[in-house]
Amino acid sequence: MHQELLNTLQKIPFLASVPQESLVSLSAHSKTTHFPKDAFIITEGDDTHSMFILLSGKVRVFTSDDEGKEVTLAIQEAGSFFGELALLGDEPRSASVVTTEKCLCGIISKYDFKQWLLQNPEICLALLSTLSDKVRQLTDKVKQLALSNVYERTIRVLKDMAIDDQGIPVIHNRPTQQELANMVGASREIINKIMKELTKGGYVEIDHKSLKIVNKLPASW
Repeated sequence: MHQELLNTLQKIPFLASVPQESLVSLSAHSKTTHFPKDAFIITEGDDTHSMFILLSGKVRVFTSDDEGKEVTLAIQEAGSFFGELALLGDEPRSASVVTTEKCLCGIISKYDFKQWLLQNPEICLALLSTLSDKVRQLTDKVKQLALSNVYERTIRVLKDMAIDDQGIPVIHNRPTQQELANMVGASREIINKIMKELTKGGYVEIDHKSLKIVNKLPASW
């Protein structure tokens, strides 16, 4: 299990240049935990203690208000990480993370990471760069919610999620309409109408698990 964690740590951008022996030391101080589907790994407002490495499965990162209205900030899959802000500060968790399928996570405590960081200070700049990128992504998310309409936000999410598959943008594990609604900050009913129109117009093709963007998506709706 630790070998799997080590292999994943090597793929994390801010750890890419770390010598093998240093990553072995970091992975040795971590633990792995299984989470069932629909389990909260992190709850917004909780104290911060650990960083999580997603070894298998998929999670949804979101924030919510007092009335329970949610906005999805990201969908993360195996090989990604979350909770890294806990490594540097003592502020409460700024978002919740819930599993959308069974997950296996590597967990690195704040104390162990800080001790490891003192032995590998060259990682600090790379970590700051990673955190800076995360701030830019969240700033862009806020900008979209404030300045774009629902349709514009929807096609932006579809384009961002799609990967090139023989020249065709494809989302292999497409989100449900409710998940997409949470990602763009809209109701499921509106998303349903938009997706029906895109399908009817021949812009997208949808099957059970994937979505193909077969024609250029209209700029407006």
